[in-house]
Amino acid sequence: MEFEIIGDIKHPETFARGSGIRELPRLRKIHGQGLWRKRKGFATVRLQDGTIREAEIHWYEASGIGKREFKIKRYIDTQP
Repeated sequence: MEFEIIGDIKHPETFARGSGIRELPRLRKIHGQGLWRKRKGFATVRLQDGTIREAEIHWYEASGIGKREFKIKRYIDTQP
């Protein structure tokens, strides 16, 4: 699902790092070596159809590489 994050990510937190990330070999192969962390937070997102929703998002992040592979885990607002 394609979406755009509008504004800042609120309440970011790390919940897995290093060998605790199941996708670590794939991340290193695609994006490069780094101290990878799996993170989550909340953001306002614009979906492909133009709908704006509040969502919990997850992503991978590494120093010197940046944030990669965002995905929406759940919506936290009521359906408009």
